[in-house]
Amino acid sequence: MSENFIGWLSYVTGWAPAWSITATMLVAAAIAAVVIHGVALRILTAAFSRRAIYVQTLLRRTCRLTRVITIFAACALVLQAAPLSEEARSLWSSVLGAVLFAIAGWIAISAVHIASDVYLARFRIDVADNLRARKHVTQIRILRRVADTTIVLLSLGAGLMTFESVRQYGVSIFASAGAAGLVLGFAARPVLENLIAGIQIAVTQPIRIDDAVVIEGEWGWIEEITGTYVVIRIWDWRRLVVPLSYFIQNPFTNWTRESASIIGTVFLHADYTLPVEELRAYLTELVKEQPLWDGKVAVVQVTDATERTIEIRALVSARTSPEAWDLRCNVREKLVAWIRENRPASLPQVRSSAMDDGRMRADGAIGDAVMENADDMN
Repeated sequence: MSENFIGWLSYVTGWAPAWSITATMLVAAAIAAVVIHGVALRILTAAFSRRAIYVQTLLRRTCRLTRVITIFAACALVLQAAPLSEEARSLWSSVLGAVLFAIAGWIAISAVHIASDVYLARFRIDVADNLRARKHVTQIRILRRVADTTIVLLSLGAGLMTFESVRQYGVSIFASAGAAGLVLGFAARPVLENLIAGIQIAVTQPIRIDDAVVIEGEWGWIEEITGTYVVIRIWDWRRLVVPLSYFIQNPFTNWTRESASIIGTVFLHADYTLPVEELRAYLTELVKEQPLWDGKVAVVQVTDATERTIEIRALVSARTSPEAWDLRCNVREKLVAWIRENRPASLPQVRSSAMDDGRMRADGAIGDAVMENADDMN
């Protein structure tokens, strides 16, 4: 029976074209690789189900990568026995080389992501005192994106170099030489500029994840830092997208550069008769009842005086910028209510004075005498 099957297989492959035989062999190899990979993954998952949760996580995160590697290995073995001409075999060799570089880049990116996630697992940014955590999270995320971009460029260049017709483009990616390299370098200038800016930001850290910043007149928090741009969550839930290079080339305000604590400012206008000492004593008692106050700064100062009112500035500190905003609103509301209820005469007002009747009559008599003298002179 086996001799009959071999004879039938030789008869079928004798008249079938080479490309169809190769395609059939590749499809069969891919299906077999997927089945073998699935069975092996189930066996490994069951073997480490109770002993090593990290191994299960690693298997789950690299499932697609290992499946692609298994399919690649099966197809590479099958192509060795496929009925191909020298030209076709050379083409398939170039294709396999390009795929191999792509897989190597995928492995490198996966390794970088897994290592960075393991490193960042010890830091939490959802707590109040999170400055150290935000420094490490920002640095690792930016460097990870820079590494991803570098790995993709290197893998792309190496893959292109496996094909004779486009080898010069692969060389231009590495050396930036020749006309093609100049064109690619000019086209990639914004990407490279942001890439270098990302490295500078990761090292010097002028901004970090969850920093409170003021940019282009908008106040918000750093929500995401990618390889090319930064997403800022504005206080009204809008999103401001800014290129990475902006933070290297332009000035901006960072409220939480050294610490998450921040001082909030409240301005009031009152009459000159306001007893500032009483208002200062009331603020001291007020902030003690505010859970948002961090217990550091509570100051009342007269910062300006106009022809009608004086300007009162109250300074209060909080642990974070969102708490400082809410604390400012609460303090402003309470101070205005205290002035209205306890010193209503000290609210801003416009004064006017009226002359008494005697003075008005005297002024009228003087006016009449002046008019009479003028008539006599005429």
